[in-house]
Amino acid sequence: MRLALDEARRAALGGDVPVGAVVLSPDGTTVLAAGHNEREAGGDPTAHAEVLAIRRAAERLGAWRLTGCTLVVTLEPCTMCAGALVQSRVDRVVYGARDEKAGAAGSLWDVVRDRRLNHRPEVIGGVLAEECAGLLTDFFRHR
Repeated sequence: MRLALDEARRAALGGDVPVGAVVLSPDGTTVLAAGHNEREAGGDPTAHAEVLAIRRAAERLGAWRLTGCTLVVTLEPCTMCAGALVQSRVDRVVYGARDEKAGAAGSLWDVVRDRRLNHRPEVIGGVLAEECAGLLTDFFRHR
């Protein structure tokens, strides 16, 4: 989560909402890819930290299936990112701060564990939650 927080800080420096993500290898020891929000920087509404990290991990592995991998992200994924997690077959999602307004991993929705879908990653929430939430609070307070 500390690496994801570093990524979130990079997003804030670029004027984007401070959300960062990393994808870990199946053994949990190697960072396959990282990303932070780049919506403002690239003018791309899909440039969320999770989507960018998933794309980069798939490119590095040379496969779209990220079976066995873990995505660590500072904010609970939204519906778009939750869908990308299901579609990429990530095994585990670890997030920091809950997102009561748009969260799709248990707060507002629970896309990642919807029994109607063919893949349901494990979800672990609340890791360094206060620090993750603090970055967001500070960002919006100064905006």
